[in-house]
Amino acid sequence: MSDAYKKAGVDIAAGNEAVERMKKHVKTTFRPEVMTDLGGFGGLFGLNKDKYEEPVLVSGTDGVGTKLKLAFAMDKHDTIGIDAVAMCVNDIIVQGAEPLFFLDYLACDRVIPEKIEAIVSGIADGCRQAGCALIGGETAEMPGMYSEGEYDIAGFTVGIVDKAKVITGSEIAEGDAVIGLASSGIHSNGFSLVRKLLLEDSGYELTAQVAELGNAVLGDVLLEPTKIYVKSSLALQEAVQVKGMAHITGGGFIENIPRMLPDGVNVDIEYGSWPILPIFQLMQAKGAISNRDMFTTFNMGIGMAIVVPVDQVEQALDVLKQQGEAAYLIGKVTAGEKIVTFTGAEV
Repeated sequence: MSDAYKKAGVDIAAGNEAVERMKKHVKTTFRPEVMTDLGGFGGLFGLNKDKYEEPVLVSGTDGVGTKLKLAFAMDKHDTIGIDAVAMCVNDIIVQGAEPLFFLDYLACDRVIPEKIEAIVSGIADGCRQAGCALIGGETAEMPGMYSEGEYDIAGFTVGIVDKAKVITGSEIAEGDAVIGLASSGIHSNGFSLVRKLLLEDSGYELTAQVAELGNAVLGDVLLEPTKIYVKSSLALQEAVQVKGMAHITGGGFIENIPRMLPDGVNVDIEYGSWPILPIFQLMQAKGAISNRDMFTTFNMGIGMAIVVPVDQVEQALDVLKQQGEAAYLIGKVTAGEKIVTFTGAEV
């Protein structure tokens, strides 16, 4: 490598070391269909079309937003990659797709091999949870673009589903039931408001043990990785008729649930039918935030909403329990105009 390039802020040797460090993590995600090792110009993945009558590819891409700022502040980088995977794969499973592979993009001011390895170890963890292969990525060292020690991360995933099994929401009808899958925490959206409410306005330190959170360290609670629902969702789709799914991300209940609804129906949510996590209660109390704003911003303890026929609710809950999910009957489909209503509280 030229000394001139290194003096300009790009250390090729450090980049090569980072690649060597990440290889052992990447290989733990490989599926039999992976045809290339890490380091090629492109990742190859063999598609077994015999498993499908009319295979449809489903893609998704996302990042983790300003949750990254908390990772920087806590100097904790081994879980943020799970969030990047989760935000992508949870988006494509709502259409019935099995995630096949994942690619990451990581941009930083300076490559520190140990830090890059920690980040990629989290990405690999997320891929293992989702059952998809990490077949490639890009680590871009961009001096002058990011503040010292900062980076950005994004991901891209491709999944597959048989055309006849694509979940479109078109069959959702009045009387259907809505099941909610518990979230692990705030997940990966709303962190600009989180930081304002708790760190700026309320003056909490990330290292503080907060009584309202069971004396847990605030930073640990905020950095809890986004839950990945792939395996439980795929198992559910094999057992019952899943008519619609909504990943509760930015926009909360209010904006995400209508995305799965056909014309002519609403979803009515039974407030109190699941436990709202303490972190949401803390933020709402400290910021005097209305229920409406909370349900328009956060997942409020439910990371995935699923519509099934009412006569399949018990079977669905049993399957989800067997998959290790905390699942709740949280509402029903009613006649309406593609909005979310609430019973039991003013929202």
